[in-house]
Amino acid sequence: MSLTDIAVAHRGGAGLAPENTLAAFEMSHALGLRLLETDVQVTKDGVALAFHDATLARTAGIDARVRDLTWEELRAVRVGGEPILRLDTLLDAFPDASFLIDLKTVRAAAPLVDAVRRTRSAERVCVADGRDTWLRDVAETTGCARSLGWRGLLTLMGAAKTGTRAPRRVLHGAFAAHIATRLGGIPWMADARAAARLVDMTHDAGLRLVTWTVNDSAQMTRYLDAGVDSVITDRPDLLREVLVARGAWTAPEGSPLVRAQPKRTAPEELTRTPTRAPSSSVAAVGASSLG
Repeated sequence: MSLTDIAVAHRGGAGLAPENTLAAFEMSHALGLRLLETDVQVTKDGVALAFHDATLARTAGIDARVRDLTWEELRAVRVGGEPILRLDTLLDAFPDASFLIDLKTVRAAAPLVDAVRRTRSAERVCVADGRDTWLRDVAETTGCARSLGWRGLLTLMGAAKTGTRAPRRVLHGAFAAHIATRLGGIPWMADARAAARLVDMTHDAGLRLVTWTVNDSAQMTRYLDAGVDSVITDRPDLLREVLVARGAWTAPEGSPLVRAQPKRTAPEELTRTPTRAPSSSVAAVGASSLG
């Protein structure tokens, strides 16, 4: 297991199976990936979930907020036919894998800490995507790694754009910088000189540069050529092929080099209108969700 692997499965491998479900993580793991990305939302009763959105509308077609439902109620919900996954269940399911975990809200911080402690997985977790103070608190409490938060990223990217030096105190203690491929709608690689400075500054600060989300083989190659350390992708099968071609992939034993079949979205999924969850109980929610 390693937080320094090049290939990272975004939301478990969202291009291969429903995002953040056990099916997605299992498929990426079978391909040989040992660095998996997920998100954390929290239920009404404080259970940390591997779930991206604040609501169930996009993934399950239900007009309800995750924070308003208990874990017992959410157990009935299906995302593309797959159950919603608890974070501690995910961490326990893949003891040989490491995880990048996006902290979507400060309310999820304490349940995230509980899940990491309960599964004794701090050494294989890096928290990301939040305020610097949130990430720092989680890292200091659990002993896990952390990426730069929003303030740190803005400082680093601003320095790269202007050619100035980023204050070390802002970058201190972080393990990585997670940078979206497009910033304000513009690819950060569009300005070659600024991109080169960003890579150099990140590495000079002792940080790993991680970019997301890259789903095209040519773009994967471009970012790797630029010096990016890890690439987060919905299509780990494609990234694996790119890395094999570069001689940069060492597949775990028993992982044949095969291309996984990407998930297919049914036409009705594209036009589905969210159903409103009953306020009294969400036992019926599972029946109203797909699968």
